[in-house]
Amino acid sequence: MTHDASDEQRIPDDGRAQPDGGYATVAGTAAPDGERAGPRQVFAVAVTEYRLAVRSRWALALTALFAAFALGLTTFSGASVSPEGFERTVASLAVLAVYLVPLAALAFGYDAIVGNEEIGWLHALFALPVARRWVVIGTYLGRAIVLASAVVIGFGIAGVFLLREFGFAGFEVYVGFLLSTIGLALVFLAIGVLLSTVAAEKTHALGLALLAWAWFVLVHDLLALGVTAAFPLPDWAVSLLVLANPAGIFRALVLGALGAGGDAGFAAILTEAGLSAPVLTVALVAWIALPIALAASLIRRRRL
Repeated sequence: MTHDASDEQRIPDDGRAQPDGGYATVAGTAAPDGERAGPRQVFAVAVTEYRLAVRSRWALALTALFAAFALGLTTFSGASVSPEGFERTVASLAVLAVYLVPLAALAFGYDAIVGNEEIGWLHALFALPVARRWVVIGTYLGRAIVLASAVVIGFGIAGVFLLREFGFAGFEVYVGFLLSTIGLALVFLAIGVLLSTVAAEKTHALGLALLAWAWFVLVHDLLALGVTAAFPLPDWAVSLLVLANPAGIFRALVLGALGAGGDAGFAAILTEAGLSAPVLTVALVAWIALPIALAASLIRRRRL
């Protein structure tokens, strides 16, 4: 089946879905081309989400936020110029990231679906022959590129200053921290998109996002620390406690690379879990994939 190039639908300049257009080649993928329609639709939605995030200054705001806090901490940390000082600075950045990055990611993702529904964009988009699951996946990917870029640039600027101060000795630790921070950001963005899919209103999604941040960043580790202190848990149970929290996985990855597993708080039991870096990395990827897969499934039940 063939069609003219004039029938191919393209992204308008303002990035919004239009009754006569919408997303590039979304409606132009015919049934015989169905196997390739999904990736095309995902790409079109992702490009649009990326453009909207850039135009709405989200990209600039996130980058400035991460850079300001990272530079402030590295500038005034007072660490000595030595490999030990470098590792202490990275450990301090990890403490900052585990609070700041999830909050920023949830704030960026909580309105991904319900916000577009409230402004009517989702209605126009679903009127096109686009599978709803591809809308969720494309929306996530577009915002994920923006968020990951903000993390790389924001914390990367601080990394340049650390490189000038400490040199290349131990810099691989900072690279590992940066990659772990990207993973942490993508996890909480996925959680935000999931909450946006199940919430009926933006205010509900915002409330759920704040509760999710409080649970994963604050409450879970306190409860886990109390349980491990009160009961002699086997290693597999301690491992499950770590893997049940993406923030705990991030701490385990970064502190494990620094050799600081037993410093303080819930981090003191990370070395007892016996989790290797590959296992923690796979767990972090699973925390990204599962919320998006669940959101892609639940979006079919959403009534507009």
